[in-house]
Amino acid sequence: MHRILATCSLWFVFAVAVLGAQKRPNIVVILADDLGYGDVQCYNPERGKIPTPHIDRLASQGMKFTDAHSSSGVCSPSRYTLLTGRYHWRTHLQTWIVPLWGKPLIAPDRMTIGTLAKQHGYRTAAIGKWHLGWDWPITPEQRQWLGAQVKDGVATEEHRRVWQTIFSQPISGGPTTRGFDYYFGTDVPNWPPYCFIENDRTVGIPSELLPPEKLIGRKWLANIQGPALPDWEFEPILPALTEHAERFIAESATKSEPFLLYMPLTAPHTPIAPNEEWQGKSGLKHRVADLIMETDAVVGRITDALEKTGQTENTLFLFTSDNGFAGYVGAKELESQGHFPSGPFRGYKSDVFEGGHRMPFVIRWPKVVKPNTVNHQLIHHADFMATLADILGAQLPDNAGEDGFSLLPLLKGEDKVIREHAVSCANNGTPGVRMGAWKLIVEQKPQLYNLADDPGETSNLAEQNPDRVEQIFTLYEKLVSNGRSNPGPARKNDVHVPPRR
Repeated sequence: MHRILATCSLWFVFAVAVLGAQKRPNIVVILADDLGYGDVQCYNPERGKIPTPHIDRLASQGMKFTDAHSSSGVCSPSRYTLLTGRYHWRTHLQTWIVPLWGKPLIAPDRMTIGTLAKQHGYRTAAIGKWHLGWDWPITPEQRQWLGAQVKDGVATEEHRRVWQTIFSQPISGGPTTRGFDYYFGTDVPNWPPYCFIENDRTVGIPSELLPPEKLIGRKWLANIQGPALPDWEFEPILPALTEHAERFIAESATKSEPFLLYMPLTAPHTPIAPNEEWQGKSGLKHRVADLIMETDAVVGRITDALEKTGQTENTLFLFTSDNGFAGYVGAKELESQGHFPSGPFRGYKSDVFEGGHRMPFVIRWPKVVKPNTVNHQLIHHADFMATLADILGAQLPDNAGEDGFSLLPLLKGEDKVIREHAVSCANNGTPGVRMGAWKLIVEQKPQLYNLADDPGETSNLAEQNPDRVEQIFTLYEKLVSNGRSNPGPARKNDVHVPPRR
């Protein structure tokens, strides 16, 4: 009898565990690169001229947030915050982005959404642009052989010998050491090495310098030559990422564990390289508009992959972008044709103004989120870690997700303030601090805007409201000194954070 009871008890525990696993949602996060708030049709119906039917459909099936923000107007810091739930400016990356051949920005012991999901039995994958640094196996002596300073622009046998040494080794410090079981992508599409990376190895050994003619006409900002595979082309990158993501989703449908897929796209960032079937499709006579349509189509293929494998209903799908539209690739040309990439907001990528960091942010989760809902509460990329923890019933440790607040109440239909403040920075580190509808740009001559009345940030109210300026600056100082935004014990920032005024 005791043996029978023990056996029944084990089966009961097993059944509860299986039932619990079935209730845990799959997670898909698509992070577009340089897609502006106004580039998505459903966010900019009057002044957006680029069709984005797949993102629009996702929004109609879920919840569209109108006041969502990235941590920065550029990509590396925003990626850090989305993955860790912590403001990037608490690290050494106070300005700009992780440099070419840069070290990992995410500390080895820092929890990411991948780490958290793995702790709860998820299969995890990162497929796309990483740009958070690696421990590249490059010695100081070898660095001279990696740059663009090459006679006649042709790689020599000495170059190839050094590259063979470097790229035949594993590359540590990447996604598979930061919470992801699998990685496939191009670290940064417009920087070397010009090849794919799978897990911790390059796919092939770069042996040529990327020909300069492949950079011409691509609206290239950082024109960096470097080691490339023979015949490397940019157009196949986005389709390759999509195919790997589709394969991961299909494989996951055959597994008992839930999955988390983090898919940071390479588009519509430079190089502006839409595939032939998309060239001219937008009708706006600008290749970046065509590439935005191709980016939208990737979202459609991922939603189709979930539908075909029967995983739509139990998948939380987040679509967002890392920062605003890159003005230098043709904002004025698009605006002359009636398309405004930042919608009603001021500024573009890199800026502390809203156009630099106010993001499209859509969550579809059929089992929880009512379709075709709109939420106007202030939220931040940092909130996704806390949201995932809440969904999983997990208590984050004190040294994880220090700047996030759970969005779960909003997803369940409550309309209440989740966060009372948020910080988003320009590429030069200048902070924009939100407190309700008020926004203070913290610099020597402060700028203060009431976004409820002036979303375009046209009227600086700082001189008329010195008490408000001081109140928000005091809040910012507290956020810096506490090392966190949410409740919990004070934490130390990784470095000294400058006062900014």
